[in-house]
Parts: sequence; C-alpha cells; structure tokens
Amino acid sequence: MTNDPQTPAAPPMFLTDADVERLSDLPRAIAAVRAAYRAPVDDGRNPGRIFADSGREWMRVMPSVPGSGRLFGAKSINGTFADGLRVSYLISLFDKETADLVALVDGNRVTGLRTAATSAVATEVLVPPRALRVGVIGSGFEAQSHTAALALVAQFASVAVYSPTPGNRERFAARFAESLGVPVQPVESAEKAVRDADLILCAARSRNETPTVAAEWVSGHATVVSIGSTTPRQRELPADLLARADLIVADTVDEVVNGSGDLIAAREAGVDVDALTASLNAVLLQERAVDTERGIRIYKSTGSGLQDVVVAEALVDLARERGIGTVLPVGIVTTRK
Repeated sequence: MTNDPQTPAAPPMFLTDADVERLSDLPRAIAAVRAAYRAPVDDGRNPGRIFADSGREWMRVMPSVPGSGRLFGAKSINGTFADGLRVSYLISLFDKETADLVALVDGNRVTGLRTAATSAVATEVLVPPRALRVGVIGSGFEAQSHTAALALVAQFASVAVYSPTPGNRERFAARFAESLGVPVQPVESAEKAVRDADLILCAARSRNETPTVAAEWVSGHATVVSIGSTTPRQRELPADLLARADLIVADTVDEVVNGSGDLIAAREAGVDVDALTASLNAVLLQERAVDTERGIRIYKSTGSGLQDVVVAEALVDLARERGIGTVLPVGIVTTRK
C-alpha cells in the first residue's frame, strides 16, 4: 500500500554507452571525485559491495550517498554464464531532496573514467611538485586513461612504458609522445620501465596472478599507483614492496585491506597493513600526513560506488548542458510514508 504517489517534477534522462563516450571529460571527473573525497566519507554512506550469486547469474551492487553533490544512487554489475560470460553495468541516480529518479546511465565506460579520475586525485597529493620520470606497466585502456589523467595533476619529464606486446607499447609511446610533449620510450621489460622512476603506474593484469613488479626495482622515494588487482586472488604488487612502503593510500580502506590480493598476501607475510594504510579521504583532509619527497608512497584502488555516482552525476550535468542523452517519456513515482 502506497500513499500519495507523485510523478517526478522532471522526467528522468538515459545516457547510453555512446553518450558517455562523447561526454567523457577527465578534468570534470577529477573535480567531482576530489570534491567527494574532501566531504565526509563513512561506511553508512558507502557500505561497500553487495553480492547476489546463483552460480549461473550474479549481481554486484555498489550504493553510495555522497557527502557532495545533489544526487545519490548505485551502480549494479549484472552477469550471466548462460552463454559464456556476459556483463552489463547500470548506474541509477536519485535526487537527495525528493528521491525522484533523475537518470539511468550505462556504466560500461564510467568505470574506467572514475578509476582514472580517482587515481589522479590520489597522485596529486602523493607526488612531489617537480618534473617526474614515469614508468608505466601496461598499454591498454586503463594504462592509457590513467596516463592521460595523471598528466593533468603531475608534471611529467619522461615516460617509459612496458607491455608484453611490442606493437602495443610502441603505439602507446607514439600516442603519448605527441599528446604529452615529453619523451615516451617503449622498453623491453617491466624492470626497465620501473627502475629510477619517480611515479610508477601498474595497470596490467598479471597473466598468472603473480606480481608485475619486483620490490628491488622500485626506488626508495617513489610513488606507486596500483589499479590492476581488485579481488582476493589477483596480485600486482609483491609483499616485500608493501613492507617497504611508508604509506599506503586506499580509495576504500576495508575493501583494499581485506579484499585485494596484494594486501592479503602482505598481511600473511607479516606486514602490518592496517598501520600502513590510510584512506584517501583522510589524506585529502590532511588527517594523515604525507611526505612527498621521502619514502615509498603507494595508492591502491579497488573502486567504489561513491566514485561511480559522483562521476555519473557530472556526466548528467554535462549532458544537460550539451543537449546529449534521451529524456525518457515516463518515470517512477515517489510516495510519502
């Protein structure tokens, strides 16, 4: 039984995957994520992932009520093994004042956009304010989006990129040498990319779930951005590198510490990961000090609904400015309880 059903004041908008591609704007996404992590972030607003799994079909829901912005909502990741593995992503956004459905957004490309934007927000406060030698592991979508995003918040002196496929790393080097205006060198090993780098981007899944870098390759005062291992079974950074770290910054502390294979393995090896790890929120609010010139600083990401929701809101705002997207002919009612 519902009381006083009301239709929304304005019809909801739908953004397709093609719309999101046209609207993708790294500076806006970075600004949205920065504002979100400078506002209060807590488990009540961001309870983490919720799973449903039949063994054949599965759903992962990532809800968030950001402290910033006008909207709240969730991203759902929906999969089935009925014919191989097929997955879809949907972000639903609601008005904080009225609970009206404001928008539905295809979340396929939002994940990459928000991950790169959040890494940029973290990198901005972890690296020293000078020209940096950058080492990149990976040459795919995540490596490319992150290189573009990090270049917006840090000064690059040079880039070395390693990918196991020579053609891929050469294409990456050619693209970013032109767009960044700095030397970008494709190299023959991960070690060559990492040695002597001030900023290291790890954005490639290990083929056999072993770390993609070795601790001895990393200089004593480097910043490492790790976004390629987000589940308990995945590995990207070795335990002995995490043991050398002065600080590990996590986008979502509980999920990074307890749900990332890297930190699980480090704890099993005797590393006090809880003492080393601080939230991105605490770092941005200067509740946890960062020395950008000394010690190894690691940013570790598993992603969160907070990032999806605030970046999707920024996309919806931009869509309205540019007249992009589909206004739906119907919406859902809200009721007073």
